Amino acid sequence: MDKISTGGCMCGQVRYEVRGPLRDVICCHCEQCRRSSGHFVAATACRKSNFRLLNDSTLNWYSVKPGLRRGFCGACGSSLFFEPLSGERISIAAGTLDQPQGLKIAAHIYAAEAGDYYRIDAGVPVAADGIHVVPLP
Repeated sequence: MDKISTGGCMCGQVRYEVRGPLRDVICCHCEQCRRSSGHFVAATACRKSNFRLLNDSTLNWYSVKPGLRRGFCGACGSSLFFEPLSGERISIAAGTLDQPQGLKIAAHIYAAEAGDYYRIDAGVPVAADGIHVVPLP
């Protein structure tokens, strides 16, 4: 039987389910992620075919640039998803998962754009960009 993970926004008006494995967490330090979250973004991911919205009544999408979008709750403002429209992956803000999932930080990306007020853990790999850093399970 596939593992089932659930999660959602702070107010509960956006809920999702993932049937199958989640990728370990990647921390993105790019300026867009920092501005949208207030810090770096820690995200897991899954195959779109394993992802299902259970309630999306307040889900809004913001297009970062053509072909990419970010999902957030229009009621409470929680940042939830990052999705390249032409791929097989949807990234999920790790903090929106309901239960501890046993995930770990696998890599840091766009570290050159990191804020100057924090340090990146030297024990975790750093990649120059986010392309295929950690493959989907």
